[in-house]
Order: sequence, then C-alpha cells, then structure tokens
Amino acid sequence: ALVVRFLTKRFIGDYEANTGALYSRKFTIDGEQISLQVQDTPFVSLEDDTDTICCQEQINRSIYWADGFVFVYSITDYESFRVLRPLHQHIRRIHPNANIPLLLMANKGDLLRARQVSSKEGLQLAGELGGTYCEVSARENCEGVREAFQQLCQELGRSSGSCNGEKRRGLHLVRPKSPNMQDLKRRLKQALTSKGKSATTL
Repeated sequence: ALVVRFLTKRFIGDYEANTGALYSRKFTIDGEQISLQVQDTPFVSLEDDTDTICCQEQINRSIYWADGFVFVYSITDYESFRVLRPLHQHIRRIHPNANIPLLLMANKGDLLRARQVSSKEGLQLAGELGGTYCEVSARENCEGVREAFQQLCQELGRSSGSCNGEKRRGLHLVRPKSPNMQDLKRRLKQALTSKGKSATTL
C-alpha cells in the first residue's frame, strides 16, 4: 500500500500476498532527475518465536543489489516491529562494511486506538539501526508517504556520491531489469473497477 501510494498517489487496501513486485519510475528531486527502482519484497517473519528470520530467496537477492532499505511495520502489530532488528542483522551479514541508507516507516498512523508500538520505540530502534524514522498512514496521508520516500532518495543521492563501490565487489547477482509498472496500472484499474461495481451493487 505504501509503495502504491508513493508511486501513484492512490490508496488500495487489498493486495495479493507475497507478490514481490518490482516498479520503476523517474522522479525529480532537488532539481535532478533520478531513475528509481522499488522492490516490494514478500513478507518476512520470525521462526517459531525466535529472533531468526524466515524470508524467501527473492528477499536475499533484493538485499544484494539494493542501495537503500525501507523497513515497514504496523503500529497496530508488535510482531511486525519485532522482525526489524533481526532483519537488519541479516542485511549486515550480507553487507558488513556498507553504509546503506535506512528508513524505518511506521504505518497505520491513523489507527492510534489500536496502537501496540509507541513512537518512542520506533525512534529508539531507528537510532539503534542508524536510520531515520517516520510515522505515516498509507490510507489517509499521501503527502507524508511521499515526503518519507523523498527523504530516503535524498540520502541515497548523498551516499552514492561518496560510495567507494565496495558493497558491489564480488557479487554476481545483477539488478533486476524488468520493472512492473504496467502490472501495477493493471491491478489499480481492476481494483477501481471492482470497487465501482461493488458500489453499484450496494
């Protein structure tokens, strides 16, 4: 939902689970046009109440080529928050020496009554992981989502200027080359059509 909000400014609540779609768009940030690829990775979970993550191989491939990371959790689901520290440790094992920008994004900021993770906990974890923190609502605040992603893009621009290329050395996995914006547009059209039909039926 956050990726779709960022790329299209629309909100759709229902998505296929674990699609791992890849999207590509061009944006102008600080007067400079950049080409951005966003890998919407499948769900990551913890194994049997431990601190070991269970993730698909597609996630590992994404970690190898990514220049930055967005860690998303729901403020109404503490388990989604618990995954983040082990996931960060997993990334550090793949990139032990790289300084990769990280954005910790707390979603569902509109559901304060159901909150299970405090803003203080989110800020504390972001500081521990060396990332930035924001609390947004994909449903209600398109601008907040856009600003959060834009902040990460700006940080990526600064870090790429000083990157020594070390984190790519010795890796044989290539960055994906088949963006999925057409599929996103198709699914948006289907969802909007479906909502229109439902409204007519009611």
